[in-house]
Amino acid sequence: MSFAFYLIICVFVFGYLCIALEYPLKINKAATALLMCAVLWTIFAVSGTGAMSTAFANAISGDFRDFLSDNITHHLGETGETVFFLLGAMTIVEVVDRWGGFRVITDHIKATSKVELLWILGVLAFCLSAILDNLTTTIMMCTLLNKIIPVRHDRWFFASMIVIAANAGGAWTPIGDVTTIMLWIAGKVSALNIMQMTVLPSIISILVPFAILSHTLRGGHIEAPANDEVDNSPASRVPAHQRMIVLCLGVGVLICVPIFKSITHLPPYIGILGALGIVWMVTELMRPKDPAEENYHSLKLSHILARVDLSSIIFFLGILMAVGVLQVCGHLSMLANSLDGIALAEPYKYFTIDTIIGVLSSIVDNVPLVAGTMGMYDFPMDHYFWEMLAYCAGTGGSILIIGSAAGVAAMGIEKIDFIWYFRHITWIALIGYLAGVLCYIVQYMVIH
Repeated sequence: MSFAFYLIICVFVFGYLCIALEYPLKINKAATALLMCAVLWTIFAVSGTGAMSTAFANAISGDFRDFLSDNITHHLGETGETVFFLLGAMTIVEVVDRWGGFRVITDHIKATSKVELLWILGVLAFCLSAILDNLTTTIMMCTLLNKIIPVRHDRWFFASMIVIAANAGGAWTPIGDVTTIMLWIAGKVSALNIMQMTVLPSIISILVPFAILSHTLRGGHIEAPANDEVDNSPASRVPAHQRMIVLCLGVGVLICVPIFKSITHLPPYIGILGALGIVWMVTELMRPKDPAEENYHSLKLSHILARVDLSSIIFFLGILMAVGVLQVCGHLSMLANSLDGIALAEPYKYFTIDTIIGVLSSIVDNVPLVAGTMGMYDFPMDHYFWEMLAYCAGTGGSILIIGSAAGVAAMGIEKIDFIWYFRHITWIALIGYLAGVLCYIVQYMVIH
């Protein structure tokens, strides 16, 4: 293997470190991912078969340029499916939020007991993230915390547990977490099976931490803060019945996407784009009597599109295409062979690999981890390896505050200190994560 083969590894590792250190470096990870993608494909194109492992290079038949073009097109197609799905899903969620649909739920939370409020918020975050996504759910719930909990120290505990609940809730449905979405779109898992096999471990992963913290918070009460501010946001002026319509419509079309795929066998992004079209048409028809009404102009989907987090979507594009180089050149195959050397019998060997990946996802981004793992193994659909990977990659990020998009969002909104989270929450999240792992293993043994 040539210098180019090892240079690709070095470039990827360096880019990965820059992504992990996004906040200290103050460089958006999307920029790093795009540059890394371009550099890796360039090295591969210039070096030819010299950038590939010997086994992969010998397997090429025909002209290298045709091989390169075919692989770029193939990986761009696979990546595009994920990118378009995320674009549609994130836009629908943004529409519901902008129209005040989520207020229909959050305005009814009136609990004053800390333990009672903890469980209400946790269950709500778990359920919402299963339908929406863990990032949006966390942002919405942390915004709610500012209205009902005046003490910052208390909010840190609640925000941390929301992160755990949102990550767990997103892991067990095909539309709730980016990593599960990736596995579903790639045909590694089916919608119904992933829900059946990971819902119980996901529930266990929040029951244990919440039970531990409930004992700590027992007897505490919360006094609602005085709030004299006038809410002038566009959502505050949307009629209640329109909020309910948009909420039901948004949640309804998201739930229907997996059903659409099961019936038609079309790619999920076709379903989500059709769902976005429905939401767009309905919201356009809900016009005021005065078309010049400024409030309704800001609620048009053409205006809301500017609020969608496009940098995250661009990041997925860059990182998935970069991982594609490692797959084509044979790096991931070699890594899979080395992991297969773990001295354990099946299925415990692959249970161990999944568990390690979950812990690693608390340190580095779980998207490239899962993307790389998908390129390393060729197990059939609904294999236990993919099922457990969905759980581990989705919930393992809760171990550290920087380990998931939800955690980073909560950290930014509430200014949660990394060391504080590590001292007070990490051990609780780790126990919950391992409890869910044990639950999945026991469940698998019972079924099989």
